[in-house]
Amino acid sequence: MNPQLDHFFQNATQWKREMEELREIVLNCNLNEEEKWGVPCYTFSKGNILIIHGFKEYCALNFFKGALLQDTDGILVQQTENSQASRQIRFTNLKEISEKAAILKAYIFEAIEIEKAGLKIDYKKVEDFSIPEELIQKWTEDPTIKTAFDKLTPGRQKAYLLHFSDSKQSKTRLARIEKNLSRILNGKGLNDCICGLSKRMPNCDGSHRFAN
Repeated sequence: MNPQLDHFFQNATQWKREMEELREIVLNCNLNEEEKWGVPCYTFSKGNILIIHGFKEYCALNFFKGALLQDTDGILVQQTENSQASRQIRFTNLKEISEKAAILKAYIFEAIEIEKAGLKIDYKKVEDFSIPEELIQKWTEDPTIKTAFDKLTPGRQKAYLLHFSDSKQSKTRLARIEKNLSRILNGKGLNDCICGLSKRMPNCDGSHRFAN
């Protein structure tokens, strides 16, 4: 248990008891507790295993390499259809956490074994992603956008393609593309802050304005 994370659980306004119960279960699996991205992150030999976090409708254990778990009990949830690696186990009350304690430990120990074995997620390559027609149209209208997009790192390219394609409505896809055009032209990723770090990284407090 990391005392520096006590504030996270003590100050929780929602799912407080549920997340405290999840914390106890996870710590009984001999993982190290750290604060990353503003939430409790549990690691094994410096490898990220899972995080505990809360949403409006549920709290969850989020496994970084959840796609590699066997999920024998069928309880893993793919947060979005584009989530390639992470998987969640969701909870809405304390009782279901207590009832699943043994199962949760089994999943955690399996995740640890996956980390020990050095197994990796077979991520899609950029060329495996479909490109929204709206983005292709923007490239046709202004080739400099295509040039700037091609200069982005593969990770940044994939993040944009996932974000743009995540909506089923053409109007929304187009709005997302137009909102991020200046960022693409400036060589910035979807989550890049003007400080040079990703807003998801622990050293960036997310308070900076994003480059436009």
